[in-house]
Amino acid sequence: MNKTYVDVLMREKRIKQKTTDITKVRSLLESIELNADVTLEIPLTSRSATVIFRELYEAVREIGDALWWLEGYEPLDHGVSIEMLETQQVKNLTSLRHLENYRKLRHDIQYRGFRSSEAQARELIDFWNTSGKEILDQLKLKV
Repeated sequence: MNKTYVDVLMREKRIKQKTTDITKVRSLLESIELNADVTLEIPLTSRSATVIFRELYEAVREIGDALWWLEGYEPLDHGVSIEMLETQQVKNLTSLRHLENYRKLRHDIQYRGFRSSEAQARELIDFWNTSGKEILDQLKLKV
């Protein structure tokens, strides 16, 4: 991450410095993987789509948190976690362009009572199965 941009994020209080704790990063990565695996065991229906979307979004966002933790910072909002994910190198770079839309939909689900459609949940499942797992695997190699 660009130092100038990190300084801006610090001034805006969107991140704060944090001591890097590899044990906590590993624990978070294990939790992310387990939660995503359990979520993917839920059959996708119109009734379960919102739960699946919300839980997979959290797994994706937490990968962004872990990336920040490794850099010695703690994100203080979801936006910076998503921004960190957008800087990652994955086979399908265009998939990263959807992250901000996922963040906005999750916000509407969480705070405005919106529901995810099956198609939206399927899109996030597809993202997880390709790019999400790819970033998680890259991160696990670093710790």
